Parts: sequence; structure tokens; C-alpha cells
Amino acid sequence: MTGGLKDGEKEEECLHSPFIRKQGNIYKPNNKDMDNDSMNEKTLDDIHTKEIDLVNRDPKRINDDVVKIDFEDIIAEPPGVYSFDGVWKASFTTFTVTKYWVYRLLTALVGIPLALIWGIFFAILSFLHIWAVVPCVKSYLIEIHCVSRVYSICIHTFCDPLFEAMGKCLSSIRISATKEV
Repeated sequence: MTGGLKDGEKEEECLHSPFIRKQGNIYKPNNKDMDNDSMNEKTLDDIHTKEIDLVNRDPKRINDDVVKIDFEDIIAEPPGVYSFDGVWKASFTTFTVTKYWVYRLLTALVGIPLALIWGIFFAILSFLHIWAVVPCVKSYLIEIHCVSRVYSICIHTFCDPLFEAMGKCLSSIRISATKEV
């Protein structure tokens, strides 16, 4: 990695300028490929201040199979045993409105504390994965590679000739099965 003169730059100017690689300084890139400062800053801002969709609150459909419970899924009258139409409508309205407002009340009371708890939990989980699990696994893979090479050499040295000799000795054995009635 050596710096070079830029087009039109004199040697004296280069002596006093900071070291710059061909790809650009790692802190201030001077080419298009590495100049992501403005894009990265915008992305970081967008991650924490992005607009949320208040209409489609499950865009990844993670609760499609879990909580789609409507009145018809819970209460149904088979033909021949119908209640009064007014009772049926009042039951529908009562069920729907109660479910709606109890859910809203619970989310107002418990939703923010649970969001805080889940945020802390997933932050700890991410931290442990990044700083403990992956380095341990990589360390294990590096260490086990050494052991696997020694094991492989031992197997090829001692077991391969033994099994090859046993195979040659036992290869002349023929078994035939006949069915007697």
C-alpha cells in the first residue's frame, strides 16, 4: 500500500500532504467507491428516525397465523338454533368493541414497558452474539482444525492400512442364499 502522486500534483506538495492510499484515506475517502459518509450518516439517521407505517403495522406478516380472531371465529350459531337478531348484533358489537378497547388499554399500560424490556433483551442478545458467541465459535473452529488434521493423519496412518488388509482378506468370501421348501 503505497501512496502516489495524484494527477497534476508536484513532488513537493506530496511531501507535506497526508498519506493517502489509491483507494483513499480510511477516514476521508477520495473516490466514489469509498465515499459513503453521507449515505451512511443518512442511513443511521433513517434507522432511528424513520417513519413508521400506521396503516400496515405487520408488513412482514409475522402474526398472520396467530391473532386473527373475529367474532365469527369464536361464536357461531348453527342452523335451527338462532338467537334474536338484536341479540346477535349486540353480541357482535359487544365482542368487537370489548376486544378492541381492552387491547388498546393493555397496549397503553403494558406495551411501552414491554417494548423497553424487549429492546434491552435484544440489545443484550445482539451484544452477546457479536462479542461472545461468534468469536468463541471462530476460536473453536481454528483450534479444532488443528486437532482434525492430527486426527486425520493418525487415521490415514494406522487405520487405512488395517482396513485395506481386512478388505482384501475378506473380499474372497461369497455368500449365497437359497430358499428350501
